[in-house]
Amino acid sequence: RRGRRIPGIGVKLKIPAGVSSETVRFSPTGRICSVLMLLAITALLSSQAPSGISLTEGLAHSVRGGSRSAIRVDPIDLQIALGTFRTPTEAGNGWERVTAGKDGTFSGPAARSGYIAFKVESEKSIVMMLSSQGNSIAYVNGAPRGGDIYMTGYVSLPVLLRKGTNSLIFACGRGSFKASLAPPSSAVMLDTRDLTAPDLLPSDRGPAQVGVVVQNATENDLKDVWLNGRHIPLLPALSSVKLPCTISTNRDGKAEIRLVSASRELLATTTINLRKRELNQPYKRTFVSGVDGSVQYYGVNPSTSPGAGQALFLSLHGAGVEGIGQAEAYSPKSWGFIAAATNRRPFGFDWEDIGRRDAIEVLEDARSRFKTDASKTYLTGHSMGGHGTWQVGAHFPDRFAAIMPSAGWVSFASYGGGARYPNPTPIEKMLLRASASSDTLALKHNYAQEGVYVLHGDADDNVPVTEARTMRRELADFHEDLHWFEQKGAGHWWDASPEPGSDCVDWAAGFDLFSRRRIPNLDEIRSVDFTTECPGVSARDHWLTVSQQDKAFEPSRVQAKYDPLSSRYTVATSNVHAFSVQLPKSTQAKISFEIDGDKFDAPAPRETIPVSMHLVRVSGKWASTTSAPPSEKNPTRSGGFKSVFDHRVIAVFGTTGSREENEWARDKARFDVETFWIRGNGTLLIVADRDFDPRQFLDQNVILYGNQTSNSAYSKLIDAGDFSVQSGSIKLGMREIREDAGICAVRPRRDSNVASVAIVGGNSIIGMRVTTRASYFQSGAGFPDCLVLSPNTLATGTKGTLVAGFFGNDWTVANGDFVWQP
Repeated sequence: RRGRRIPGIGVKLKIPAGVSSETVRFSPTGRICSVLMLLAITALLSSQAPSGISLTEGLAHSVRGGSRSAIRVDPIDLQIALGTFRTPTEAGNGWERVTAGKDGTFSGPAARSGYIAFKVESEKSIVMMLSSQGNSIAYVNGAPRGGDIYMTGYVSLPVLLRKGTNSLIFACGRGSFKASLAPPSSAVMLDTRDLTAPDLLPSDRGPAQVGVVVQNATENDLKDVWLNGRHIPLLPALSSVKLPCTISTNRDGKAEIRLVSASRELLATTTINLRKRELNQPYKRTFVSGVDGSVQYYGVNPSTSPGAGQALFLSLHGAGVEGIGQAEAYSPKSWGFIAAATNRRPFGFDWEDIGRRDAIEVLEDARSRFKTDASKTYLTGHSMGGHGTWQVGAHFPDRFAAIMPSAGWVSFASYGGGARYPNPTPIEKMLLRASASSDTLALKHNYAQEGVYVLHGDADDNVPVTEARTMRRELADFHEDLHWFEQKGAGHWWDASPEPGSDCVDWAAGFDLFSRRRIPNLDEIRSVDFTTECPGVSARDHWLTVSQQDKAFEPSRVQAKYDPLSSRYTVATSNVHAFSVQLPKSTQAKISFEIDGDKFDAPAPRETIPVSMHLVRVSGKWASTTSAPPSEKNPTRSGGFKSVFDHRVIAVFGTTGSREENEWARDKARFDVETFWIRGNGTLLIVADRDFDPRQFLDQNVILYGNQTSNSAYSKLIDAGDFSVQSGSIKLGMREIREDAGICAVRPRRDSNVASVAIVGGNSIIGMRVTTRASYFQSGAGFPDCLVLSPNTLATGTKGTLVAGFFGNDWTVANGDFVWQP
């Protein structure tokens, strides 16, 4: 029995937790102590999983923290990339011994920005579940694994402990870190701690969408499994993946989730219970994201007088706040619904990148679900959500009649750790340009189309009130409907009145402004003044769409006026190569244009002119055409490396390289799957190149891990052209890189007019390792179309960056804009 002496044996047996005391039973006779009996007990216990292990003593090494940038300086990662890193066994060379506190938590400089290393002994090879909090990555025997950087507590990853000594290295960045290992409860598991699910309303009928974490705690891949009838091509060995599925619920809110094999063998099952809510209470709704096919949710504070034609208030939460909590901060409105998007996570993407896409997806789902009046759509948010209000309102000015940012910050340049280069080199300028969509002020003239109410507490110790004052100063010269209020003595979160709702978000005067503003009908709009920094981020403003830029990721502005009496468009452009206008239906007159001084008529009588007209600059002169070549850059496929995550991306790892290259590609793909789940509540399906059939994933974006030599899917998806990545060589136009180099690049998918392909890899195993921790899931980190890094990047930063730039509108290097390291 656990903790009791066994007659005839003069020792205590400490039976591990998880092993039943009834497992060890025997009846020794008299005082005989049988050696065979002891051997049998030892064999029995060694066959059971070990008990949990808390990592409480290790060696720590602090490194300098970085900014939000594609470029990092990290001496430990440099050693890992070069293959020279050895797990420390004693203090010295920058490593010092550290011990966790009583609760198992480490603090100090390395926990804020650095590494903590452990060595774990194991008597045999065994799978354990690694739970760590406060780290961005864990290297388990050299393999990169995802990290629970925001310390949510729901991340556990299956890892293999080999017989003997195991190395666990954690890169920390939160100021607090803890980690432990525990045996898995089963070989395959459904983990509901991070369940994304809707609430159950009395009116709900039919199926619902949920997202659940599936864990494969075996050393074998599971191919062609089915999650509640949804096909999953691969569950990699030793992986945790968040996947979407459809559930059927009963009136009690119970639903079953089943994972079955290709032969319909039950692998795992669990029952979930949806929270039940009434129609007049705030509740959650879920939807399937067009970004990655994942299930996301948003909070709803319903109208007290629901019905078609009401207003919609899109609300964006602050850092660390859940969408449902944001919805609950408002009093219900009689004239509209409040929809609180999630930014994919409480911290997520600062309402940029995929977070910005989440806001628009929620807007569209809520408008469709509640049948609201499109002209009565409004945007508001607090703190990080205040910045999101500035961001989303600037990029999509035709979607909102008015906006109300509260305690919002301007941009990463003014708040939040954006990359700064006092005297930028050409490569640094290119990197800053790649993050242009974060530059709120460059889009400031777009706010003229929206009513603006700026709200802030003048004693805010989190986001300085100077952020709001900057925006007020920038808009005051031209904005005709700008309103402002500072609450005296108020901090970051405040509530000045006893009325329901928190005033710092539910501000009556701001909602009064909303009630007075409407988005005009399309045929009422005579002029458009629109700026975009990338058509792939935002391209449309009412009847005008910017298709291509002269210089990618620099502000492109179109000021267009339409005279219905003469059917004439007068347009001034800046940094625009092509744009289109949606023509009015009310006139049969010949359409004429004057663009930057070039005058011409549409090429056909009105009755044969299509709904829209495409305008393009040819040899310095503007001309009209009916369409743009789909093979060229356009708003659907415009570039910027991060755009590969916009359209149901699938991860394909290479298997045709060397053993080291194949292991790296597989591990890196799994690391991205885990990181996208942890940071972005995302779903990233994964397959091997040998199993990838382009016909099964038509018009989906693809990430290829490796290069043309090591990944057989490369030649299926990417045309040769003047760009290639192979073992030993990266070719860009007429130039070639033969030294060790890593690359992150995006290209058009050969068999699609809408999909893109990203290459994450290099021309050698060292080059590939340089990209292992590429920060493309970090908001504010700018990645151009193509970024080539040497190992020296990890030592000297941008001085080790070999190439940065953008392909031309025809996707060639020759017509692109590239900067090379001298």
